[in-house]
Amino acid sequence: MNFGVLGAGAWGTAFAVHLARRGHAVTLVPRRREQAEALAALRENADYLPGVALPPEVTPAHDLPAELARAEVLIIACPTQALRETASRVRSALPARGGPRAVVCLSKGLEVGTHLRPSQILAAILPSLPAGALTGPTNAAEVARGLPAAMVLAFDRPGNAAEVQAAASGSSLRIYTSDDVAGVEFGGALKNIYAIAAGCCDGLGLGDNAKASMLTRALAEMVRVGTALGARAETFYGLSGFGDLVATSYGGWSRNREFGQRIGEGARADDLIAHRRTVVEGYETTEAFAGLCRDRGIDAPILREMHAILFEEKRPADALAALMMRVLKQESVAAGP
Repeated sequence: MNFGVLGAGAWGTAFAVHLARRGHAVTLVPRRREQAEALAALRENADYLPGVALPPEVTPAHDLPAELARAEVLIIACPTQALRETASRVRSALPARGGPRAVVCLSKGLEVGTHLRPSQILAAILPSLPAGALTGPTNAAEVARGLPAAMVLAFDRPGNAAEVQAAASGSSLRIYTSDDVAGVEFGGALKNIYAIAAGCCDGLGLGDNAKASMLTRALAEMVRVGTALGARAETFYGLSGFGDLVATSYGGWSRNREFGQRIGEGARADDLIAHRRTVVEGYETTEAFAGLCRDRGIDAPILREMHAILFEEKRPADALAALMMRVLKQESVAAGP
């Protein structure tokens, strides 16, 4: 199968390497022509995935119309806040005949302002293409190295998941399918917020008990927020929810966890964001979900406190005290913190 991967950050590059390992022809299309030329010359993404050689089946390119004409499936790997602009470029470059049969998004988040999920953004801009979400506990470097991993794939229309699932699954990456697109996308987005909270626990030196307790209640909050927004509860106990929450909250590679740790140690969120080269998806996702929960009247105490830390300069220690001193209640997974 011919795949086009639009976006040559760490994750887009790693997934292109994985698809090539599966024997597929892959065109890797970065945003900048200079990056495409560097990838072609070095056969390595020195900026975002150093040390991983691009297989011969991966062709770096920059001519988006030509690559879309060849691709059977388009993979988009970009930050959620850049997805609308990226999808608009795709729409302008689509051939009049032929081109991709489906588009799969690797983004994890909600669009600030509209509160739309990635597949909803794609459906609005590329209505002719079935839109899928592929997510799960996957570190780019480990996938690129061929270490075992699992993901979940959900499409907004029936009948498209099986072909992509079969093409992308192999001995090092097992892909499951789901028909709960909202749950899959909400899980992948929400876990980044709570991974930042887990990092704050690390930065404050609160210990394993506190971090485990916080993540347990975070999962309960994910279920309550997600079901209030139309997702199914069981989806959050799967790869896109619990699985990704564990990986992102404990992985030393996790940008969201490391970002939270720096905040717990005393750094200001906006200073950290201003000086980063890579994207911390959970930062703007926190703003988007806080607005959505406020609009829908959904009670999400951990999320609310994380918003106060990231956007209102609340001290993490004060946020912890606010959570610990809430009214006592009976434990319920569905009822939240």
